[in-house]
Amino acid sequence: MFLELDHISKHFPSRDGSGEVRAVDDVQIHIRQGQFVTLLGPSGCGKTTTLRLIAGFEFPTHGRIVLDGQEINELPPNRRDMAMVFQSYAIFPHLNVYENIAYGLKIKKLGGQELRRKVGAVMELTELTGLENRAPNQLSGGQQQRVALARALVMEPKVLLFDEPLSNLDAKLRVQMRTEIRRIQQELGITSVYVTHDQDEAMVLSDQIVVMHRGRVQQIGTALEIYRRPHNRFVADFIGRANFLPAQVLERSGTGWRIRILDQTLEAAGEASAATTANSQALLMVRPESIRIFANRPDNAAPTWQGVIARTSYLGSLAEYDVVVNGQRILAVRHDPAESDLYAPNQPVFVQFLRENAYLLPPES
Repeated sequence: MFLELDHISKHFPSRDGSGEVRAVDDVQIHIRQGQFVTLLGPSGCGKTTTLRLIAGFEFPTHGRIVLDGQEINELPPNRRDMAMVFQSYAIFPHLNVYENIAYGLKIKKLGGQELRRKVGAVMELTELTGLENRAPNQLSGGQQQRVALARALVMEPKVLLFDEPLSNLDAKLRVQMRTEIRRIQQELGITSVYVTHDQDEAMVLSDQIVVMHRGRVQQIGTALEIYRRPHNRFVADFIGRANFLPAQVLERSGTGWRIRILDQTLEAAGEASAATTANSQALLMVRPESIRIFANRPDNAAPTWQGVIARTSYLGSLAEYDVVVNGQRILAVRHDPAESDLYAPNQPVFVQFLRENAYLLPPES
């Protein structure tokens, strides 16, 4: 592997002096060269501390960080062959665009034609050509972020680090910039580690997503794996929205489980750890978009429940419904609804769900 975090931990003294806080707890991540890996989780989950450990702004309490075969635990940031794009841009207000991008190369004593060639190439890549003489206060937020990205890229680092770089931009610009970051990263094939709490950013950008909670890695996988086959309720709940339906596990069935749910028996795929014994309890995760609602009982053989609409929200591109089935409140989403798809509160309906998209999880700990 190109970049390895080998059982990394970072402990800080607690504020009251009574002990230690484990900000990062036995994290193990292996990143291949050219991969885009995102550390995802809520505030306080340890993702930013993990990034700072990689960058050299913090040093691990336990474990090893290995880059391209060399252990770098004790190396200062300027000797790690990495560059970081910060949340605050951190561009120099007294320098113009060209001077900001060229700053790191000048510190390395590079000058003349080679400096101009490298700065020109990275400005073209980040679509800043023509803005060389602009001051930072003459740039939009998106252009400032491009300058910060160009300044990191021009150093040709082995690893590019991103510390929530889009959080200061408005929603439309965030969507545009994340597309640009992914384009540039793929064009260069540069190994990248990105920190965010935004699930959409993580899913759009990443080859692999590392979901963290309370300093520990909960799951590592592609966007599809984490969304469709989460390891536990925390991951399922953090990545998108989900219904969690109490289930009784009857027995193992092939690669899945035979379960009893809402007074019906069916088979569902699931985690190997979803149940340990027959008749144990588990949770069936069903995404809202996998719930189907009908005004009349459908004539297929799929399990069907009767329910009542408790809430209707029409949002233009989609309609949201809360449906009460056997006392259980279930969220359903219908995308691009026609007028005939809209149901009124208190309307009786029939409910099915796509079993291939349902997934059995262990009970909450």
